[in-house]
Amino acid sequence: MDTLTFWQSLPSHMDPVIFRIGSFQLQWYGLMYLVAFAVTYLLAKRRTREEPKRFPYDPEFLKNLMTWAFFGVLLGGRLGYVFFYNFEYYLAHPLEIILPFRSGPNGLQFTGISGMSYHGGLIGCFAACALYCRKPRNGQKPADLWNLCDLYFPAIPLGYTFGRIANFINGELWGRVTDSPIGMVFPAAPGTLPRHPSQLYEAFFEGIVLFLILWSLRKRKFPTGSFAGLYLIGYGFFRFFIEYFREPDAQLGLYWFGLFSQGQALCAAMILAGIALIAWRSRKAGARAAL
Repeated sequence: MDTLTFWQSLPSHMDPVIFRIGSFQLQWYGLMYLVAFAVTYLLAKRRTREEPKRFPYDPEFLKNLMTWAFFGVLLGGRLGYVFFYNFEYYLAHPLEIILPFRSGPNGLQFTGISGMSYHGGLIGCFAACALYCRKPRNGQKPADLWNLCDLYFPAIPLGYTFGRIANFINGELWGRVTDSPIGMVFPAAPGTLPRHPSQLYEAFFEGIVLFLILWSLRKRKFPTGSFAGLYLIGYGFFRFFIEYFREPDAQLGLYWFGLFSQGQALCAAMILAGIALIAWRSRKAGARAAL
């Protein structure tokens, strides 16, 4: 088998399951989620040691915050998929939002709970962390959510990288058909033509490249909370252009208004939200400085 043939057929050689013991299966997807959160936690913990005055948080607080964030990602990601990508279907089948079964011609079929939205996961994570920060810590005042954004957002892209690698191993979220040598044949995709490995594009640009940019800026003195805005702009920018290589969800059609996919519309909203957030945090910092 030559190199090109091996590359194009690589997805068919990957098993989403790491190992099986009876009915128990350990899958790469779940493991990668845990790795992503562990990497983000360890990087945040390192920063609290490097900058203790700026980020006065103990490991216990960080662990508890990550637990809230984890469940926020799961809940927000699931609800985001329901509302952003397949609302009409789940409106008619509401129990399938939370139950791992789907009704079919032969009755109920076990399908697992599939369908997660990155944008919904981000909203859910932010909401969960905001709720956790409202809780007083050992008699102290509640934690500053925007300060925590500055702590975590430079680290989040590296954790995100592992999530996209898991999508690649699962053979899901494939790209559009291409005649480029970089194309791969994904067994679950319709047809047998090579497609862009858009999961790897996202892992590289939205993960590694964005991480290197934000991590290199992490000690710069921006107004508190600015890193949340920088992340929204950076992720939205990279994802917007990678969407041209990613296959849009079939149930939504290809484009909004003949111009954009659903993912691009959400990314445009992210970029605008990031710009507005930086402007707001800058005004707040200027107002405090004037007092």
